[in-house]
Amino acid sequence: MSEEHCSSYYAATANDTTTYPELEGQVNVDVCVIGAGFTGTSTALNLSERGFKVALIEANRVGWGASGRNGGQVGYAVSGEGNLRRGQKEAADKLIKEMNFLGHDIIKTRIEKYGIDCDFKAGNMAAACKQRQQDDLAEEYDHMSSLGYEDHFTLVDKSTIQDYIGSDRYVGGLYNNIDGHLHPLNLCKGEVRAAASLGALIFEQSPVTHIKHGKKPEVHTEKGHIVADKVVLAGNAYHRLEKRKLTGYVFPTGSYIIATEPLEDELAAELLGKDQSVFEVNEILDYYRLSADKRMLYGGKANYSGRDPASIKGAMLPDMLNTFPQLKDKHIDFEWGGMIGITINRTPHVGRINGNVYYSQGYSGHGLNATHILSEFVSDAVAGQMERYDIFAKAKQIRLPVPRWVGNQMVALGMLYYRMKDLF
Repeated sequence: MSEEHCSSYYAATANDTTTYPELEGQVNVDVCVIGAGFTGTSTALNLSERGFKVALIEANRVGWGASGRNGGQVGYAVSGEGNLRRGQKEAADKLIKEMNFLGHDIIKTRIEKYGIDCDFKAGNMAAACKQRQQDDLAEEYDHMSSLGYEDHFTLVDKSTIQDYIGSDRYVGGLYNNIDGHLHPLNLCKGEVRAAASLGALIFEQSPVTHIKHGKKPEVHTEKGHIVADKVVLAGNAYHRLEKRKLTGYVFPTGSYIIATEPLEDELAAELLGKDQSVFEVNEILDYYRLSADKRMLYGGKANYSGRDPASIKGAMLPDMLNTFPQLKDKHIDFEWGGMIGITINRTPHVGRINGNVYYSQGYSGHGLNATHILSEFVSDAVAGQMERYDIFAKAKQIRLPVPRWVGNQMVALGMLYYRMKDLF
């Protein structure tokens, strides 16, 4: 059964209420993209810009999943870089350097080109809770400086951290002014609107039941089907298609956010001095930022068991107040959450089925940047340029050959090690 968006701050402040029809009958296109999260919307737009006739089909609404309700942080790099280097170090090193801010460039270009109003604001900080984490950030600062980004990064120590974050929790951090934060649902909707303006066909409330493989694969729903030369699977944490090929690689992990009432300007400036987004340098991390109307959006509580907490507010509020006791009297106006897709080794899971069905999934919390990068590589591959796509496709993945629920419990048990590591 199809669903509407969750009751998030983003859904309440969406600036585009456009809905798209359900698929009925037969549609013929060059490429069918399944899933209207960032991988799907960005791929549909990219391919439409290249002149392909595209259909984008979504089981629920555009941006219904993690893409429309995440933390809104545009951070650099892609997770699992070490795994990419195994067996293909020279090619991977070149690509990793190229990818650092590629997603940012794509997003910023689209915002300007298509007039997408999504509250983009530059500035992001990795916050160190312990000295060993600060030492790691110092190494990262040296690395980014060696790549020529020294003018964009600032290593912050304990004496100046409160100029950035009004909290006693941190020993330091690494700030940069290239990363940023935005309203993810408005970006997702804006990309779909742009793709539609270029001729892409958009279908919502149309869950795909199965794919009939062949020279021209057919994507079937209850009321219609799409015949295409090529298909892109972009369902990530929620899709159940191609179970024999894709099951056991990506596991849904819960992530949750609360949003306060709008804060006074003085308090907002005290909490986040540069109006930057923040993520903690932990395996199980908290992340937060101010919205355009100065609400504190505070997220975290990664839940690897696949079960949501009984109360999101009850789970998240103690963490927020531990970081910012100044917010103790502020009302929580929104609470929401859902699943993101993670892989065991944190590398995006990329490949092809039968030569004409492409997939890209499992961004492991790096979705905004990684989805836009991989969507470009997928589009390259659809157009016959396989080099960048294949570096990801050749990366080794770990498969748990058990039902997803059992796999989630195994992942949750494994993450206990990292929870303990964060404590010491």
